[in-house]
Amino acid sequence: MFRLPQPRHGEDRLPRKAPSDLSLLLAEAKVGSEAARGALFEHHRAYLELLARIELGHRLKNKIDPCDVVQETFLEAHRSFNRFRGEGEFTSWLRTILARRLAHVVRRYVRSQGRDVRREQVLDLTLDRSSRAVQRGCISVQPSPSQRAALREQVVLLAEALGRLPPDYREVVVLRQFEELPFFEISRRMRRSLDSVQKLWARALARLRRELQD
Repeated sequence: MFRLPQPRHGEDRLPRKAPSDLSLLLAEAKVGSEAARGALFEHHRAYLELLARIELGHRLKNKIDPCDVVQETFLEAHRSFNRFRGEGEFTSWLRTILARRLAHVVRRYVRSQGRDVRREQVLDLTLDRSSRAVQRGCISVQPSPSQRAALREQVVLLAEALGRLPPDYREVVVLRQFEELPFFEISRRMRRSLDSVQKLWARALARLRRELQD
């Protein structure tokens, strides 16, 4: 399993936005700063798109663009932002809204009628599991309470780094690391030979490590 690179001795590899910066953005957003709210949303965009990509891959494959679902998530979050009360669970709050939007598009495509709260709850749980799968790519031990905010930030940064990879690199990492598919299934989905998929995966991980080290 891929791990985030550890800093060398004397080397500081803090996230681009330290947790204190994000807390400040959140505080400013809660008192009405539109700029701070927009910055918070943008900071989580790649993370939410990754989760939507994983979840839609299970159900609708290429019928829905994850970017569209995330944009709808941000619109709903913007409208309901005044109801957000948590201090350190902004990421989880956004993920819950994403689950609701995903439930809506799944319902639309399977042509079922009415709001199915159970489907939203199931999607929220599966998104949480997907998020934990991404977390397993960041840390190999159970984090302490004091590490959780930093770990959430690492997960967001990992998603950003994935977004900067070439499409075929990103695809093989998502399928192998987060959907945990065997190489033969990835080979079938990507229409490549087994050997080329394995080599692509190795190159993609090396590139991702470089992105994370920058």
